[in-house]
Amino acid sequence: MLKLNNVEVKYAGVILVLRGVSLEIPEGTIVSLLGSNGAGKTTTLKAISGLLRTELGEVTAGSIEYEGRRIDKLDPEQIAKMGIIQVMENRRVLEHLTVEENLRLGGYIRKNNNVRKDLDMVYDYFPSLRSLRNSTSGYLSGGEQQMVVMGRAMMAHPKILLLDEPSMGLAPLILDEILEIIRRFNAEEKSTILLVEQNARTALGISEFSYVMENGRVVLDGPSSKLAENEDIKEFYMGLSRLGEKKSYRQVKTYKRRKRWL
Repeated sequence: MLKLNNVEVKYAGVILVLRGVSLEIPEGTIVSLLGSNGAGKTTTLKAISGLLRTELGEVTAGSIEYEGRRIDKLDPEQIAKMGIIQVMENRRVLEHLTVEENLRLGGYIRKNNNVRKDLDMVYDYFPSLRSLRNSTSGYLSGGEQQMVVMGRAMMAHPKILLLDEPSMGLAPLILDEILEIIRRFNAEEKSTILLVEQNARTALGISEFSYVMENGRVVLDGPSSKLAENEDIKEFYMGLSRLGEKKSYRQVKTYKRRKRWL
């Protein structure tokens, strides 16, 4: 199990971003982390993966534990070798490399001789990448690049896969395909998945449990099916009225003043 206990994060020692975040991600589950821009979702993932250390960020209070071992003081490489792998937002492919070269890099930390077997696994999840394996990654579409970065993470056989905004900029059909692959990977490889999303419908539809973040704090949590019926979630994050009708931008914009958790 992965646990965050009252975690506080500062950048450059002065910019407070996370303000006492506590999460529990049970083994083998899909958990989502919802919130608007600036809520602290990406910082939470970077605190877990250790990437904070590359951006002058630091866990200044609380702790992060994986399988009973504290990991918030470890380097990103050490955390990755433990099986905690982050897929960053904005599809960070190595643009000058081919698809297969990108994928091979994902298996580097495993230090085994089963690269071909791992490639076949990724191509099974993403059949379109097989025909593109010799294509330069920088020339792929956004959806294809998303498949590459996810496939690269899968090559490491992660115990915990941290996904940051995988739906960003994707066409609905591509998004549906990727969500189904996330479900399959969770079920077949038994990989725990922590999914960061702004799209509440997407996150609540795929996860078993969800947390809602605002201003660096967790303000609401519960089973995803229950949160999907929460009137505050429907009205603020889905833009629906109590009758299930879409609200105007003006109504949604002013709703922040009266959310129950503020």
